[in-house]
Amino acid sequence: MPISPAAVIVPLGLLFFASGLIVNLIQATCFVIVRPVSKNFYRRINRFVAELLWLELVWIVDWWAGLKIQIFTDPETFQLMGKEHALVISNHKSDIDWLVGWIIAQRSGCLGSTLAVMKKSSKFLPVIGWSMWFSEYLFLERNWAKDESTLKSGLQELRDFPLPFWLALFVEGTRFTQAKLSAAQEYAASTGLPVPRNVLIPRTKGFVSAVSHMRSFVPAVYDVTVAIPKSSPSPTMLRLFQGQPSVVHVHVKRHLMKDLPEADDDVAQWCRDIFVAKDDLLDKHIADDKFSDHEPRDLGRPLKSLLVYITWVVVVVAGTVKWLQWSSLLSSWKGIAFTVFSLAIVTALMQIMIMFTQSERSNPAKVSPSKPKSREELQGSDDKQD
Repeated sequence: MPISPAAVIVPLGLLFFASGLIVNLIQATCFVIVRPVSKNFYRRINRFVAELLWLELVWIVDWWAGLKIQIFTDPETFQLMGKEHALVISNHKSDIDWLVGWIIAQRSGCLGSTLAVMKKSSKFLPVIGWSMWFSEYLFLERNWAKDESTLKSGLQELRDFPLPFWLALFVEGTRFTQAKLSAAQEYAASTGLPVPRNVLIPRTKGFVSAVSHMRSFVPAVYDVTVAIPKSSPSPTMLRLFQGQPSVVHVHVKRHLMKDLPEADDDVAQWCRDIFVAKDDLLDKHIADDKFSDHEPRDLGRPLKSLLVYITWVVVVVAGTVKWLQWSSLLSSWKGIAFTVFSLAIVTALMQIMIMFTQSERSNPAKVSPSKPKSREELQGSDDKQD
C-alpha cells in the first residue's frame, strides 16, 4: 500500500546523509593523501567507497519500491557489459533514468566506476554531488565556449582509468516532456529534419568531442533506449519513496567505436541517425509494449544492496545512540531544538533532491514560428534549467 513520503523521507534522509558524510570524509581523505601518490590506487579505493553510497539508492529501487527493470539486448553485448570501457548514449525518458543506469551498472559490476556528464550545479548537491565530484564525473556549464576545454581535459583524464568504466551522456541535453517534444517538432518541420515523435533532437557537440577524444581507448558505444510499458506508471523519485513499483524496459545496442565515421560532421550525423532509429524503435515498443527484437532479461534484485543498507543502518544507528548518550543532546531544550532543526534540514535537502529529478519542473523550449532558431538555441533555455 502506498504510504506518505514524509514517513519515509526523514529516516531515509537521515541515514543517507549520515552515511554519505562518512563516505565523503573517506573520499576527501583519500583524495588528499592517496591520489597525489597513486591516482589509480585512489580510483580503486574510491570505486569501492562510492559504491557503498550508491547502493543505498539501489536498495530503494530493489527492495523498497520493487522497480522492475528488463534488459533487451543480444547475448554478446550482455556478456560484455561491465567488462569494457563504454560511452553510453541514451534518450532521457523518465526522471530516474540516471538511477536505472546505476541499477544496470551494479548488475554489470561497474557501479563504482560509472560516470556521467552532468550540469555544473549537480556537484553542489550535498553528499551525492560531492561524491560525484570525487568520482570524476564531468560537470559542464552548458556554455560550449567554456565546456569544450573542460570536456576535453576530463576525457583525457580517463585514458588511464584502471577499471572498466561507463561514461553516460544524455545527448538530447534535457529531459523529455511533451512541451519540449512540441518545440523540437516545430523546429524539425521548419528546417526539413525528420520530425521526432518519441525523442528530442540530439545536441551533438558533446558527443562528437567525446568520440574524438575517447576513440583510441574506448572500444564501444552503447546505444540505450529507455521505455515505459503502457501498463506501468512512469517512475519518479517520489513514487520510489512511496514504495510504488513501476516497470522500465531498456534496449541496449552495442556499436564498435572503430566503425564510427572519422570526420566530426559525419560523427554528428551518425548520432542524429541513431536517434531517428531510436524514434522508430520506440514506435515499435508502443505498438508491442516491448522491444520485440530480443527476449527480455530480468535483472532481479541481488542481496548486495540489502546487505549494504542493513550495515549502514547498524553503523549509523549505533553511532547516533552513542553520540546522544555522550552529548546528552536531548536533555535540554536547546538540544531538542537543534535536533528538530537538523531533521528539518534533512527533509528540505531530500525535497530538493526529489525536485532536482522532476522533469515537469523544467521550462519548455520556446521557438519562434516566424524565425526558426538553431538546434542549439532551441533547447538552450531548457538546458539552463535542467
